[in-house]
Amino acid sequence: MISGDGFDMRGYLVFDIEITDAEAWAEYRRVAGPIMAASGGKFLMSSQTVDVLEGDWHPASLSVVEFPSYEAARDFYHSPDYQGTVALRQRASRGKGVLVGGEALPVASET
Repeated sequence: MISGDGFDMRGYLVFDIEITDAEAWAEYRRVAGPIMAASGGKFLMSSQTVDVLEGDWHPASLSVVEFPSYEAARDFYHSPDYQGTVALRQRASRGKGVLVGGEALPVASET
């Protein structure tokens, strides 16, 4: 998808996850990881520490996965292959997730 200013809009899956079953989570990652990679997804970050700075949001852990486009992220999430892993993820964790469309910003160069 191209946004109004002509830049490619990437897709980002952002999840607030609390892992409740480490063994089931390892199995979920083993199964879902290759599906995500085949759809063009790549992990940008998985938090080690979260400090609340404002508001009443207390995520246990945050993960961000980038896709080449908003549509690619949406298609991945709703694909039969990935949907086949959702019950495993839900057994392994509690969480919330959103799909975000946005532009990758240029990295500021050091001056």
